[in-house]
Order: sequence, then structure tokens, then C-alpha cells
Amino acid sequence: MKNERPRVMINVAMTVDGKIDTTARRGAVISSSGDWERVDRLRAESDAVLVGGRTLRGEDPRLTVKSTTLREARQSRGQDANPAKVGIVSEASLSPDSRFLTHGPARVLIFTTGRTTPAQIARLRERGAEVFVLGERRVDLVAVMRALYELGIRRVLVEGGGTLNAALLRLGLVDELFVYVAPLIFAGADAPTMADGTGLASEDAIRLRLRSVAEAGEGGLIVHYDVL
Repeated sequence: MKNERPRVMINVAMTVDGKIDTTARRGAVISSSGDWERVDRLRAESDAVLVGGRTLRGEDPRLTVKSTTLREARQSRGQDANPAKVGIVSEASLSPDSRFLTHGPARVLIFTTGRTTPAQIARLRERGAEVFVLGERRVDLVAVMRALYELGIRRVLVEGGGTLNAALLRLGLVDELFVYVAPLIFAGADAPTMADGTGLASEDAIRLRLRSVAEAGEGGLIVHYDVL
């Protein structure tokens, strides 16, 4: 399977207590200004940036490269100015005017299920999105990765959220993990973490190998792991 899918990197900003947002789930700012520059470089080096449905609906991310220099460098290599934007959402009830769909220019790919109506699919396609139905109730993530590979996408940057991260890790679909650890504590049993879902038994824990640790300014750390 590894030879039939892109290389997948998860990037996440979390607090010291492992939270990627507060219990309010309104996209709390965690990264420092310096870390945003690092994330921009990661996006510029990727063929696609991928997010899950909760992130799409709750944060409506742009997922574009902010730096003009980095966009121009992509174009000099024969790439589009921005990587493709990929949304994984069981029911694609997105606003046609969302930033995810309209902010670019960028190719937009949406993977969804039979829960999305033909009318919803038609509206998304009218906005230029490429829509793929892969599953009846839940999106088949293995099939998504295979489809992305067939579309020529070789490097995918995953930017959450926690449910999607956990699912990809459980399925063995992740190669690298970048974690910005902010000097913050949000607390809250219901606050999302970098890997949510149903959890794993200790004997089934996903193993990581440390590649590097670096100070990121403002008291933060950047930790880079390989997923074994």
C-alpha cells in the first residue's frame, strides 16, 4: 500500500497538555508567528493540504501558501501557486462562498459519502470542486490516498483535526509527524486533542521515532517524528 499512496505528514499545533483547541472549538490561536512561517514552508513543499469535516465547517480554512516568494518558487518548478486543497467530509454541506472553496487559486478536491445529496455535489462542482464519493456513511481513507496518488499527488500535508489524525494513524497512512508544542494549558476533558477517536490499547500504541527537537521562539518547541 505504501507504494500506492502519497507520503503523508501530519502537522499540528498543540498545548503542553495536548489540546489543539479549547472546549469552545472556535479555532483558538496556538502557533507563534515563527511557527506559521514553518507551516507555510511545509505547505509550499506539499502537493496537497488535507483537512477533515469538523475543521472545514468550524474554521473554514484557506489552506493556501501565504508567502509570495514561496508561491513564485512553486510556479518556477512548474507547480500551481498553491497546493491542492483536500476536504474529507461525510456530508459535504459546505457553503458555496466558503474560503475553502473560493480562496486561491487552488485545485479543490472533496471526498465524501452517500450522505451528501446530488444537489450538494452539483453546487460544489459548480464552484469548481472535484467531488468523489468514497463510502456510504464514512469516507474510505485508504481509497482516498489511492485516489490522490492516481491524481499525481505525492506529498500530502494533513492539518487536522484530531478525529482525522487518529483515523489516519490507526490505518498506517502517516509517515511523519510535526508537532508545535506551545507553552499553554487549555485543560478540559472535552477539548480536542491531536489524535481523538475511540483510542488504542497500550499494546496497540502507534510508535514514533524522534528526528529532531528545536526551539521555536516564544517558549514553543517543534518536534519532528517518523511514524514507525
